[in-house]
Amino acid sequence: MNTGVLEALRRVARTKQLDNDILVDALEAGILSAARKKFGPAADIQVTIDEENDTLGVFLNKVVVEVPEDGTIELDIEEAQEIDPSVELGGTVLVEVPLDEFGRNAIQAAKQIVVQRVREAEREQIYDEFQDRIGDIITGDVQQIERSGIIVNLGRTEAVLPPREQIRRERYRQGDRIRAYLVSVEKTTKGPQIILSRTHPNFLKKLFRMEVPEIYDSVVEIMAIAREAGGRSKVAVVSHDERVDPVGACVGVKGSRIQTIVRELAGEKIDIVPWNLDPSVFVGRALNPAKVSKAVVNDSDHSVRVIVPDDQLSLAIGRGGQNARLAAKLTGWKIDIVGEKEHARDLEVAMAQRVPVSELPGVGPKLADALSLAGYRHVQDLDGVETEALLLVAGVGEKTAEKISIAVAAVLEVLEDEKQSLIRGMEERARAEAMEAELARNNDVDEDDSAELDDTLETEEAGEVAEDADPSDEEEPEDTQSDEEASEGTEGDEEEPEDAQSDEEASETTAGNEDEH
Repeated sequence: MNTGVLEALRRVARTKQLDNDILVDALEAGILSAARKKFGPAADIQVTIDEENDTLGVFLNKVVVEVPEDGTIELDIEEAQEIDPSVELGGTVLVEVPLDEFGRNAIQAAKQIVVQRVREAEREQIYDEFQDRIGDIITGDVQQIERSGIIVNLGRTEAVLPPREQIRRERYRQGDRIRAYLVSVEKTTKGPQIILSRTHPNFLKKLFRMEVPEIYDSVVEIMAIAREAGGRSKVAVVSHDERVDPVGACVGVKGSRIQTIVRELAGEKIDIVPWNLDPSVFVGRALNPAKVSKAVVNDSDHSVRVIVPDDQLSLAIGRGGQNARLAAKLTGWKIDIVGEKEHARDLEVAMAQRVPVSELPGVGPKLADALSLAGYRHVQDLDGVETEALLLVAGVGEKTAEKISIAVAAVLEVLEDEKQSLIRGMEERARAEAMEAELARNNDVDEDDSAELDDTLETEEAGEVAEDADPSDEEEPEDTQSDEEASEGTEGDEEEPEDAQSDEEASETTAGNEDEH
């Protein structure tokens, strides 16, 4: 029968990007299910689909008998010979069944099976497609924002950006374009669940690969990444070409490359660190921007003691310990950061506790000389030394090596207690000195305040004295009266004519005397 169903299936296959054979198999299973619902489980049903001729057919395989008891599985000889003249009793014949005999319910069941098979095939294909893309950057649109995460539309399917994978300072709106790192694809009853992340360290690595051609071409390689999303990241890079500067390649001209990545990560600070095989050098660089004076590597406990100037201590540790924490993650070494003063104090304590090996209990002069010749001059030199190494010393056997190890452990324990006691004493002295300095500063302040108070009082007293001497006070009338009297005296002097006459007489007398002479 040519029903146009096969052509419809081909259109669905093109739309869903599915294999057409999958849909044909689904159609066959649906029709077979509908036929069994119609004729029961005992019926021998065959479904034939001819894609070239766009036809399909449903047939019942019946046994030829004289008197059929069950019409679904048996057929009398006469009807059978009408279909196949050569058939005989006991043989079988295929009887075609029109689809319209199945009924509405059977057709709906067949349709449901086809739809279910198509959905399963589509989910399986999506799972396979995105399973191969794990570790890539996926771009999509924000479809919905929920408490459980952000739903991102990827076209054929949806993905989830959980809250734990989001940069805390970022805010999104429906319809925004978003890029994220594909972490995993999980199978669920509702289909594949695609998990995205913007906090994964590899997301930063992929962004560098996209923005820096030298990394894409493997000329520059990212050796390690330590990231606290939204805050700060450190990236260790190395160049496989001496002519290429790895840090300059990642930063770009005027910071163009690194700024593109920083904008994508909502302003996250990124430190580019040149990688080095020497842990002391690598750790010193990883603590950038702090300047490191010295780095001492301890292979026994895989740690590095870093000495920095006292004014660089807070910078090396970072806010909330972030800089030191990221440096430890980047290098893979445990980092102990101390200031130069603290390091000098520790050296002073350690040197004060250097115990000659000759003072070790149970060690005689000959054994002490042998140990010294082997390089173990102090008890501290024997700390952590394996028994196999002690056996290489002349005159040391297994029992002696065991005794030495026990004695060293006992002495070091005592020394550690003494060291802690010394450190506590030094700390107490430092606190006492700080308190004395604080008291001295307070006394200086008090003296300054006292001097200032005295100056203020003197100023006020001088002001009062000045007020007492003010000519505008109550004694002003007396001064006025004196002035008036002085004025009257001046008027009395105006009787100048008498004085002038006396002078004339004196002048005449003088002239007369001159004539007499």
